Amino acid sequence: MPGLLPWLLLHAGAAAALTWGTRRYALWRGLLDAPGQRRSHRVPTPRGGGIAIAAVVLLACAWLAWRAPTHARSIGLFAGGLLMVAAIGWMDDHRPLPAARRFVVHLLAASLLAGALAMQALPWWQVVLGWLFAVCLVNIWNFMDGINGLAASQAAIAAAGYALVLPAPWAWIAWALCAGCLGFLPMNFPRARIFMGDVGSGALGYVLAGLIALSITGVEALPLTLLPICAFSIDAGFTLLRRVLCQEAWWQPHTTHAYQRAARRHGHTPVTVLCALFSIAATISMVTLWQTTFMVALMVALGVCVLASWIWSRQQRLETPGIRNAE
Repeated sequence: MPGLLPWLLLHAGAAAALTWGTRRYALWRGLLDAPGQRRSHRVPTPRGGGIAIAAVVLLACAWLAWRAPTHARSIGLFAGGLLMVAAIGWMDDHRPLPAARRFVVHLLAASLLAGALAMQALPWWQVVLGWLFAVCLVNIWNFMDGINGLAASQAAIAAAGYALVLPAPWAWIAWALCAGCLGFLPMNFPRARIFMGDVGSGALGYVLAGLIALSITGVEALPLTLLPICAFSIDAGFTLLRRVLCQEAWWQPHTTHAYQRAARRHGHTPVTVLCALFSIAATISMVTLWQTTFMVALMVALGVCVLASWIWSRQQRLETPGIRNAE
C-alpha cells in the first residue's frame, strides 16, 4: 500500500484539477445556480464541482479492488452504488429531475451498499443500518449543502475520523474522500467559485454512510460513530421535523436550517469555521474514546447531541434582520 502522505496528495491534487476543469465545463454549458429567495448566494455560480470528489473516490476504489482482491467484490458493489448516486446527481445538475426518480436510484444504491456490507460478513442489523444511513445521508448532505465550504469541510472531518478507526482497505477510501474534499475546498471556500451540486452532496452522503456502517465494531461503538455527523444530522433532522409539523412542503428548497439562519446573521465563513470546530471536537471524542464502554460512549454522544440541539433551537429563535450572502 502507498504511504499516507502520497495518497492524500495524489487525491487532493486530482480533485483540485478536476474541480478546475469542471468549473470551465459548467461555465461553457451554462450550469449556473441563480440567486433567489431560496438560495444563500447572490451571484450566479457554476455547479457540479462535486463530481471531482466522486471521481477520485471511484478511482481509489478501482485501485484498492485491484490491490486487495479479497475485498474486490465488496468494493465493487460499494463503488457501483456511488456511481449510481453520482450519476443521477450529475444528471439533475444538468436538468432538474423528479424527486421520486432520484429517490428510487438512491434506494437502489443503498441496496448495493447493503450487499457490500453483507459481503464483509457484518451482522444483519449492521447491514440494515448501512442501508438506512445511505438513504438518509444522501439527502441530508443535499439539504445541508447551502453555504460556502460547509458540506465539503464536514465530510472531510468525518472521513478523517473514520479513517483512523477503520481497517484497510476501507481506511484508504476514507482518506481518499478526505483528500478529495480538501482538493475541492479552495474553489468553494471562503469564496465559492463553483458549487458542489447534487453530484457531490449525494456522493458524500453515500460514502460516509458506508464508512459509518463499516466502522461499527459492535453495539457499543454505535453512539461514537455518529459523533462526526452530529451537527449535520441534528440540523437536518430537527428542521425537517419542524417543517413537517408546520405542514410545509418539506421537499422543496428553503433557507430555514440553523446554519442558514446563522449565515444570514454572521456570514458564510464564520459559520463554516464554527461548524468545523464543533465537528473536529466531536470527531476527536470518537477517536479518543473508541475503546471505551458502551455507557461512556452513550453519555458522551448524548451530551454532544444535546449541545447541538441547543444550538439549533437558539438559531431558530433568533431573528435574522440582515442578510450576508456569498459573493
